[in-house]
Amino acid sequence: MIKGAHVILYSSDAAADRRFLLDLLGRPSVDAGGGWLIAQLPPAEVAVHPAESSGAVELYLICDDVDATVAELTARGVPFDAPVSDEGWGRVTTIRLPGGGRVGLYEARHPLALDL
Repeated sequence: MIKGAHVILYSSDAAADRRFLLDLLGRPSVDAGGGWLIAQLPPAEVAVHPAESSGAVELYLICDDVDATVAELTARGVPFDAPVSDEGWGRVTTIRLPGGGRVGLYEARHPLALDL
């Protein structure tokens, strides 16, 4: 039986991104050995979107109020790449990781599977 999902982010500065995500998420972590920290994620859901080619993967963190969350995270020094934009299905912005990667943050306007 499947009991969870494991998300992998590739980074040119994995140690910095691990520390950043642990602080950002504020959730427990485990050491898989040698300081290789794996952070617990909040409840999650998965969606499949149509595309010209397969293989791309994105990570979005979901919040109830994107403006309040951006304000709180900005006060903690979290860098954002763009202002909040309205995409119809939700309001979204992008967090910049220390290693140069990006993680989306959004307030959904659609039902969430994680609420089931």
